[in-house]
Amino acid sequence: MEYRRTIRFADTDAAGVVYFANLLSVCHEAYEASIAASGIDLRSFFSASSTAVPILHADIEFFRPVFCGDTIVVKLTSQRLSESEFSVTYNIVKSGEDRSIARATTRHACIDAQKRRRQPLPEDLDRWVLANSP
Repeated sequence: MEYRRTIRFADTDAAGVVYFANLLSVCHEAYEASIAASGIDLRSFFSASSTAVPILHADIEFFRPVFCGDTIVVKLTSQRLSESEFSVTYNIVKSGEDRSIARATTRHACIDAQKRRRQPLPEDLDRWVLANSP
């Protein structure tokens, strides 16, 4: 899945370069867009009272600076790690280029929201993970 986004002034720091945490937010936008494109209703997904899918780990590595006005493409892939856990990798490039400007990873777990214990991924989310696997 590919997600396009133009970097806005609010995404940058005092040096005019995208602030690292804001690029992670853009990655999360790509994750949400991909889930929605698969047919999962975002309102239900993020507000389901019985199931939660928290991020356990996030990291990002920058290779080149990103500036206000740059259009980027986030190329997302996912991988099932266990019946209750998956990871998402985000390769970020400038539009029209092939060379990576950054790469991020998030690791997610599915839990019972009340008991705070792991549970298997819901069927629709598991299908999404498998459909976006390399």
